[in-house]
Amino acid sequence: MVVETRLELPAVLPVDDRLAPELRARIDGKAKPLGALGRLEDLALRLGLIQGSLAPRLDRATLLLFAGDHGLVAEGVAAYPASVTAEMVKTMLRGRATANAFAATVGAELVVIDAGVAADLGAHPKLVAEKIRSGTANAARFPALGPEDTRRALSAGARLARNAVAKGADAVLLGDMGIGNTSSAALVTHRLAPAALDLCIGPGAGHDAAGLARKREAIERAAARTPASDPFAVLCEFGGCEIAMMAGAVIGAASARRPVLVDGFITAAAALAAIRLVPEALPYCVFGHRSPEPGHRVILDALGAEPLLDLGLRLGEGTGALLALPLLRAASRIFTDVDDLAEVLARAG
Repeated sequence: MVVETRLELPAVLPVDDRLAPELRARIDGKAKPLGALGRLEDLALRLGLIQGSLAPRLDRATLLLFAGDHGLVAEGVAAYPASVTAEMVKTMLRGRATANAFAATVGAELVVIDAGVAADLGAHPKLVAEKIRSGTANAARFPALGPEDTRRALSAGARLARNAVAKGADAVLLGDMGIGNTSSAALVTHRLAPAALDLCIGPGAGHDAAGLARKREAIERAAARTPASDPFAVLCEFGGCEIAMMAGAVIGAASARRPVLVDGFITAAAALAAIRLVPEALPYCVFGHRSPEPGHRVILDALGAEPLLDLGLRLGEGTGALLALPLLRAASRIFTDVDDLAEVLARAG
């Protein structure tokens, strides 16, 4: 693809299905009735194919949580001021956000990345400084990101994901923080699903009717500004620094043959962009949960994806991905920690 060459993204190998018969036979031969573990059996098969292993491992997992601000907030698209992004990042660095609590619960490493926060966060031992710019431009009036911004964000995301794998991560989880980013995600979804814009817009962090009307009008103006539909151009016109960087992380993790556990609407929009750039990345994406945000359903339908959980979550921060992580671990342990039925029957005499 021309875009891939221009961006110099890491190559993603198609998932090799040749192991599928042996993986399925191993699952079917475990000490349980045939198909008794339902969708977990399909998940186990998929993890084996992703890692190219008859005994896939999901012991270590890293949540890459990308933060960035959005110029569209100036149009009143968000229920909270843009300054909340920086404060929430500081809360995460103190270990007091929901993402911290859930990461500790499931034993995942949490890495917080400043992709484009519109504030000087200073140096912090738990913060990865990858700031592309201090927030995007107002997409209702200008392209959100320049081409070089977008290239840098994609490249940084891919590098961070591959580094996480090099340090031992068996799975890469995606999380986001950014006031106004549901508006950016709605525009990305509209163009890349593709779907009618109205189907992609929701209340985000809690708009009332007046706020939602204001948000809808600003998003409509942004969409009318450009007909961009190429995935790289769409990221330039409407993406956030954190969304583009997460798209790069999907490609980076897939290139390292690791599952990417996608969270909710924002991370799914990033995954959609990654898949439109590199279609081979799709089988590496596992969707953790279904968000009530309407645009998330649009993405799931467009990709033919069935999420693992449906808990009404709409926080972001990777919380849904973290809660789904134990399901991946359980699925992988079917191969390694469960006896074969033949062994059980032999012992039974």
